[in-house]
Amino acid sequence: MNKHLLLQHYIYSHPSEIGKVVDFDPITDRLFPFDLSAANSELSAEIIEDTARFSNWVSLKLRSSRSRYGIGGYMEHRTIYARSEHFDTEDEPRRLHLGVDIWGDAGTPVYCPIAGHIHSFRDNDHHGDYGPTIILKHNLDGLELFSLYGHLSRKDLEGLQADDSFPMGKQLGAFGTADENGHWPPHVHFQLMFDMEGWWGDYPGVGKFSEKAKWLGNIPDPELILHLQHC
Repeated sequence: MNKHLLLQHYIYSHPSEIGKVVDFDPITDRLFPFDLSAANSELSAEIIEDTARFSNWVSLKLRSSRSRYGIGGYMEHRTIYARSEHFDTEDEPRRLHLGVDIWGDAGTPVYCPIAGHIHSFRDNDHHGDYGPTIILKHNLDGLELFSLYGHLSRKDLEGLQADDSFPMGKQLGAFGTADENGHWPPHVHFQLMFDMEGWWGDYPGVGKFSEKAKWLGNIPDPELILHLQHC
């Protein structure tokens, strides 16, 4: 059985051991599905390149739809990364989003959804990057899994040490402000990986579209944990 199937089997057979990443009530809360691909003609380059305008655009969408969060992005081919040289490479720019973004208010709590330990953490402080990032390591009946939380607040990194344990449901951090989260509208980037491939405190959240098959092999759909998009 491959790792994707093993992960699915673990999640479905251990429902009490899978918790939330953000507070969400499927009865009262709504989600807005963000499309940040080229298909969204409303999202102009002028909006994307101005962090304040981009943040206002996200906030307006959430307010007008009466949504608690915006969500989306897994394996989405996005145009928004042209706003930062961080995603440019000589042969092919990185435009394939590898995790799921949950958009909301700065200060929104982020929780540990599966018991684990701190693998690594770092403030990836570059324009367009993750900003404060925490990566957890989980052992699911012998299956090794890593979860990444990007765009947090800087205070969330204070006092952390590698191998610190985090039980399911413990608050891990909070959505950072645009001044500290890599200059993005407030959100958390949530991503799962089977193999860290030597990365420490960081792992690509955006890849080359031509390498999609490779990324799919190592990065399962975060919706397996989130259970949000079908609420």
